[in-house]
Amino acid sequence: MDPFAAIASLFIAFLLTPCAQSFYLPGVAPQDFVKGDVLQVKVNKLSSTKTQLPYDYYFLNYCKPHNIMNSAENLGEVLRGDRIENSVYTFKMRQEQSCKVACRKQLNSESAKNFKEKIDDEYRVNMILDNLPVAVLRERRDGTQSTHYEHGFLVGFKGNYAGSKDNKHFIHNHLSFRVMYHKDLETDAARIVGFEVTPHSINHEYKGAWDDKNPQLVTCNKNMIQGSTNPQEVEKDKEVIFTYDVSFKPSDIKWASRWDTYLLMNDDQIHWFSIINSLMIVLFLSGMVAMIMMRTLYKDISNYNQLETQEEAQEETGWKLVHGDVFRPPINSSLLCVYVGNGVQFLGMTLVTMIFALLGFLSPSNRGGLMTAMVLLWVFMGLFAGYSSARLYKMFRGTEWKKNTLKTAFMFPGIVFSIFFVLNALIWGEKSSGAVPFGTMFALVFLWFGISVPLVFVGSYLGFKKAALEDPVKTNKIPRQIPEQAWYMQPVFSILIGGILPFGAVFIELFFILTSIWLNQFYYIFGFLFIVFVILLITCAEITIVLCYFQLCSEDYHWWWRAYLTAGSSALYLFLYSIFYFFTKLEITKVISGILYFGYMSIVSYAFFVLTGTIGFYACFWFVRKIYSSVKID
Repeated sequence: MDPFAAIASLFIAFLLTPCAQSFYLPGVAPQDFVKGDVLQVKVNKLSSTKTQLPYDYYFLNYCKPHNIMNSAENLGEVLRGDRIENSVYTFKMRQEQSCKVACRKQLNSESAKNFKEKIDDEYRVNMILDNLPVAVLRERRDGTQSTHYEHGFLVGFKGNYAGSKDNKHFIHNHLSFRVMYHKDLETDAARIVGFEVTPHSINHEYKGAWDDKNPQLVTCNKNMIQGSTNPQEVEKDKEVIFTYDVSFKPSDIKWASRWDTYLLMNDDQIHWFSIINSLMIVLFLSGMVAMIMMRTLYKDISNYNQLETQEEAQEETGWKLVHGDVFRPPINSSLLCVYVGNGVQFLGMTLVTMIFALLGFLSPSNRGGLMTAMVLLWVFMGLFAGYSSARLYKMFRGTEWKKNTLKTAFMFPGIVFSIFFVLNALIWGEKSSGAVPFGTMFALVFLWFGISVPLVFVGSYLGFKKAALEDPVKTNKIPRQIPEQAWYMQPVFSILIGGILPFGAVFIELFFILTSIWLNQFYYIFGFLFIVFVILLITCAEITIVLCYFQLCSEDYHWWWRAYLTAGSSALYLFLYSIFYFFTKLEITKVISGILYFGYMSIVSYAFFVLTGTIGFYACFWFVRKIYSSVKID
């Protein structure tokens, strides 16, 4: 097999494997447990799709161990508000326990109020065992027998007693854990491959006085299920006894495939067929655009090159007539250089991140890995931002390269960091664990000023040292007058039309990405995401080239900013789609949560604008240089 075929086969294998990201890389070793080994359940954040504000597990008056210890966190986990801590829930491998008491709590007015608020907002408790998140087993709505998991379990629920119309708050104070394990046939060791929980609300009763060492619960029995006793109400001065039981179940699932069930949460067939359908449409449109451009341009260039006299050339109309103005530097050329440089930085970050994701480095088991990789890659891509910005700035005959470099280093990240800082202040005001601590904020600023900015200067210095790009044709001293344009060639209309096709290439995949972010689900199909990204690149390039060609044929040579904005306008449609998604798919009611949603989506849209705009600009830049170097200019 030749190398190309081998690479193609490997790539296809990535795409056709439903859980391509559930494998593990060398160095991520499984842990073997023998019978009797201690298993420690760790607690994560409290999360809600209604508020989007995560809270620390111990924000509520749950049972606490004597010493609360935080597990080592990477940058991504901190930015996402993930705090992983130890808990009182401990048990031994393959030794079942029934109704073990965790602790007894007396609710005061504040703790009862906190519990009620979290129950109203449908908060879920997230726990981890051997790097597997706890999940609640649910039946699929279509009636199939396949396993369907929901992340975490609800803090509690609202209901009323028989004969009463008043809604009460009830807490899930009893947890029935079930641990699935895959046993080695040769040894007694086993590996954990599943972690499920069934929450119950039980108003526990006990005999006589409470004994911390050996409490005698009347309500504990092996057949305990929800509804067999009264539920535990949340109210001031109420006594809540937290209990749990553990069962173990052998499983045929191997350790390397244990994430498969967690990842198969969406309606997979709709996901796959929708993406394939979208890709086929965009590929067909791209092919049509490319074919039309090749035929039209070939005919134009042949006609122009066959003209023998200067008089015949002057009688011609179209894009050749503006050859003396097409490479005239645009208004605010320095700002264009800055945005192009930032776009190159973002493009490099996106490409490398997707390659890492395809190789499995950023699988869901690597918590916070995706966020960490994106931040660090963006920092190191500052070198390319400075280089590309300086090269373009020198071509425009700019002289203040240091000022241009400072704008490249500070403009885009400065705007994003300002929005992020305001949103973080709002999260901090809500006492949410999602607020980035001061130390982490300082680390981000250090990465920006200490690494990214110097790299931008290094790249800018290298780019400015190189000789400026020579234009294929000379620029006239006096600008040519632009004739009156038809309504459909007006800048605003042309730019808005240009953004539709790139957005159409990604909007179906965008739905799944937004769902994973805002509805607390895993996103793992990086193979499809990479294909969609490639299609986005092609679509941005082709639609910009087509509209640029029509613009030049109309003798309008102001194409520099138009090329950037044509592809970049797809970000406007992305933001409009996020508004539609907010009102149709989310149940956010709090004002702060709405501000957070639109704040973060504005950052995403701004980054998408810079990315797609840069792609469109470079495609148009290459196209214009190509066509004007292909014709005879006297």
